[in-house]
Amino acid sequence: MKLFKSLLVAPATLGLLAPMSATANEVTISDFAPAEELAVTNSRVDGLEARLNNIEAGSFSETTTASFSADFAIGAVNGGTSTENDGVNAGYGFQIDLNTSFTGEDSFDVSLDAGSPDAAGYTEFDLNDGSTSLTVDGIAYTFPLAGATVSVGDGNDGSALFTTACAYGTPSDTFDACGTPSSAFAGLGNAFAAVSYDFGNGWSVAGGYEGEGDNADGLMTKEGADAFGANVAYIADSFGVSVNTAVIEDANGVDDTYNGINGYWTPEGFPTFSAGYEYGDVGSATGLTDGRTSYFVGVQFAEVGPGSLGAAVGTKEATTEGNDDLTMYEVFYEYPVNDSMTITPLAYTKEFVAGTEDETGLMVKTSFSF
Repeated sequence: MKLFKSLLVAPATLGLLAPMSATANEVTISDFAPAEELAVTNSRVDGLEARLNNIEAGSFSETTTASFSADFAIGAVNGGTSTENDGVNAGYGFQIDLNTSFTGEDSFDVSLDAGSPDAAGYTEFDLNDGSTSLTVDGIAYTFPLAGATVSVGDGNDGSALFTTACAYGTPSDTFDACGTPSSAFAGLGNAFAAVSYDFGNGWSVAGGYEGEGDNADGLMTKEGADAFGANVAYIADSFGVSVNTAVIEDANGVDDTYNGINGYWTPEGFPTFSAGYEYGDVGSATGLTDGRTSYFVGVQFAEVGPGSLGAAVGTKEATTEGNDDLTMYEVFYEYPVNDSMTITPLAYTKEFVAGTEDETGLMVKTSFSF
């Protein structure tokens, strides 16, 4: 801080030294300022130095990092069951991720989200939680244990450590799970615990639990909703396969069981191919079960002009046994303007039951990361 003190008194000193530079060899501030004023100046500088030291001591640790992202979306939807057809809607999403490591091998993570209330024009972009207030969306601590990786926390998914064999980078919420949304159970509760183990040579296994930790009925009870799942994956240089299984129990103690499989292939010089299929037995209070199926197929071209082009087809929601599939088709283009800004237009069509017009959406999202 001696340099800082010198910067404060330098202007006055230089002004006085200028006319005397020809005759004076050494000049000090005490030659021009009374002792009382000099003492007051030194006292104020010392106080400022103490405040700066306090700020530095209370700042982030060297192992803490923060990243920020923002999405702006505009779009319109026509048909379907929406009450906001034909109008153009716009909204935003904002996220702050804070990450800290205490040992160099662990990670303490907090995610803060805010966003516009959902509107029909851009809901496929899923702009965070639809609340304009900045809230804690998830908090987790991930650490190594006996060769495995363990993660616990609140607000994340029990499948957080699952490996899904999918190379399709969809911007849409419907195809985000690559055709296996229920066996990769997500968003069913808030408290979670997950574990994974990497065997090397591409093989890995994972498991997880998710429950309503803030429910008065408690975790792992028949009165509270709970979900358990497991995952096995093999990832090679140009292809991968993963299998999920999950048991989801609702608040009435009824179990639903889902099994899913995903795979991808990335041949050199060709687009990437990804697919997923899921089958579930949905329980009921009477003990009877209904079969549910979902599927997805996507293709993505890595270099189309300055960006990448993707297209996919699949069920917009699980199909109950005996009913016709209700299909969704989408196409998108992802254009990175620079390292921190990406523009993504998306067009899609969703089929509805007879008597309801198919839903068509056209929207554009601009994403920033910093």
